[in-house]
Formats: sequence, C-alpha cells, structure tokens
Amino acid sequence: MPKKTTSPRAAPTITAGEPATARGEQTKQLIVATALRLFRENGYEQTTMRAIAREAGVSVGNAYYYYSSKEHLIEAFYEDMQTEHLAHARPGLAKSEDFGERLGSTYHAGIDALAPYHAFASKFFKSAAEPTSPLHPLSPESMPAREASTSLFREVLQGSTVKVDPELRGELPELLWMSYLGIILFWVHDLSPEQRKTRLLIDKVTPMIDRMVGLSRLRILRPMSRELLELIVALKED
Repeated sequence: MPKKTTSPRAAPTITAGEPATARGEQTKQLIVATALRLFRENGYEQTTMRAIAREAGVSVGNAYYYYSSKEHLIEAFYEDMQTEHLAHARPGLAKSEDFGERLGSTYHAGIDALAPYHAFASKFFKSAAEPTSPLHPLSPESMPAREASTSLFREVLQGSTVKVDPELRGELPELLWMSYLGIILFWVHDLSPEQRKTRLLIDKVTPMIDRMVGLSRLRILRPMSRELLELIVALKED
C-alpha cells in the first residue's frame, strides 16, 4: 500500500471580523512584524498588503480588517515604538530627579528603541515628510503616538525638581517632544558607526535645554517665555 503523503500545513488564519482577543492581538503583532521585515528586505513601496498577508499566513481580508493600508501598519509601529521608548526610559527616570539627566536619558532611550530599524528608517521618513500623509507626525492619524510621546516628556518634567515659568510649564512637554523629533530626524540621516553623532548631539544639546528651562523662571526672561508661549498657541490654531 503506497505511503500516504501530506502537504505542509498552512499557517492558521482567523476570519475577518473576529473580535479583539488574545489571538487577535497576536495576529496583529504578527502582521506588523512581517510588514517591517518585508519593508526592510524589499522596500516600502514594493511591499504590498497581499504580500504581507501571504508571508504572515493570514488571509488578505484579515490583514485589511486590522490594517486598512500600509500607512496604518506604520501607525501601529509608531505606537509600539512609544511603548518601547517608555520601557527603555523607565530605568533612567527612576534614577534621578535632575531634569537634565532625566531628559538626556529619555532622548537616549528613544534612540535605543529605534536602533534596530535604522537601516530602513529613511523609507518611513520619506513618506512621513509628505504634509498630507497620515504618517506625518502632526497628522490626526499620528495623534495616539504623539500624545504618548508627549506624555512621556511630561513625566520627565513632572518627576524633576526643576523650577519653570508656571505659564510655560504646561506647554513644555510638547516643546520637548518637538526637540525629540529633531533628534530623530538627525538620527535618520546619521551614517556614523552606530549613529555615534546622534549620541553626541544628545549629550551636547541636553545641557543647553536644561539651562534654558531653568532660566525661564527668571523675571528678566519672562517676556521671552511669554512670546514663546504665544507662538506655540498660534501654531496650534487651525
């Protein structure tokens, strides 16, 4: 009697519309991880949702159920990176109440979290640089990641002993987030070994920010703080 052969078992799939469960969360993470690998191997533009679904072992409909486009996959990646950033930042925040030390360690923690993705980060930046892209850091779609990052810098400030102009204090976390965006932009284009120039930038810029924040409470500098505050409010207006 001939020996019965079996074909390789296909990766399990779940049907579109399945409620959010532990299995569903695992599937979402699998789709994101697969997408990032394919972006790295084949390029962002060349990678299709169909290819991502095939490599992840899920149906195309299921992939679209969780993420309606590649851009939404990147949004999920952004949000995951905020979780990673927080995890990397926790030890530094627990060690010190000094504002400069807390800020510097948080900047470095963000680069630590992003480090594995440097090779293809420029592909994301190219899409994020488009003003109408949902990947733009100021877009409505990016709001969850933006708020999570701003919240982390609020913790940096609130857990420190620094004295700040009371009127500026509420807006400062967002300013710190913007400074972090600048550091990320430098990091994206930093081709030095292990992005050492980015680390140097953080080490040199952090004391400057620390001094400016500390000086903001001085009466002689309050007019400048008010002008900065007015500018922030104006930029937020539609």
